[in-house]
Amino acid sequence: MTPGAPALRPVREVEVLVVAFGAADLLDACLASLQGRLPVLVVDNSSDPDVRAVVLRHGAEYHDPGGNLGFAGGVNLGRSLLGRPDADLLLLNPDAEIAPEGVAGLQDCLHRTPRRACVAPAQTDPSHQDEARVAWPFPTPLGAWAESLGLGRLRRGHRFMIGSVLLVNAEALAEVGPFDERYFLYAEETDWQFRAVRLGWENVLCPEVVAVHVGAGTGGDRAERDIRFHASTERYVRKHYGTRGWWVFRSGVMVGALGRALVLGGDRGRSAATRLRLYRTGPCRAEAALTGPGR
Repeated sequence: MTPGAPALRPVREVEVLVVAFGAADLLDACLASLQGRLPVLVVDNSSDPDVRAVVLRHGAEYHDPGGNLGFAGGVNLGRSLLGRPDADLLLLNPDAEIAPEGVAGLQDCLHRTPRRACVAPAQTDPSHQDEARVAWPFPTPLGAWAESLGLGRLRRGHRFMIGSVLLVNAEALAEVGPFDERYFLYAEETDWQFRAVRLGWENVLCPEVVAVHVGAGTGGDRAERDIRFHASTERYVRKHYGTRGWWVFRSGVMVGALGRALVLGGDRGRSAATRLRLYRTGPCRAEAALTGPGR
């Protein structure tokens, strides 16, 4: 915490955890947005001296795990290092920004009613100022078919919040448990929130609070990101719906991708064709062919 800065004193303490991988300039803006008013730990999966310098300049705590643990591994390690199991945990991407008053608003939303596992703010991307979609339906085998048939907007039920700015209830963390480290990148927050819903918790969007998020600001190569995203989706579906559920999900995605590839032109058509090839190969198999763990 920056010396001399006024502390933020909510009803329950909030600790901030940032899992970083390079992009020291974005991390600089991220930490500056907090104004030194909250305890912050940065787990640096990149072991980057520039990241370390930024963290120390903002008076935050820095930890280098000595390798890339992935997001879930970084969160689990960071939570153990913070050492306050009774504190709510703000997971903050290094390419996101939120003011202390926004964090206070999130915590008010989190504890407004019982059994809220986590809450997320509305988010804007400074590159185009459009509001990003934060709340999404959980991936399901039948949901994949609904999306492929153009019926995705009719899906109802429980949702998960994207993890770029996510305030997690300390009591939910204790009951649901740590993040599943089999997800190296993507879907780890989806999996955790799904497990929370199964235990009677809910995940909530707080539109009255707004944060900034540079989409994929630290994500590296786009094609590789897409492969890793869909590989994590495969792991998620297999975990919760089994092999049969994965085949239903996979066939639904392929039918939708084929239809779009045949009907749409330009980048959208090419993107659909790429997805069709990826699912025909199998996302996890395609990920295994990549060199190195990536980020």
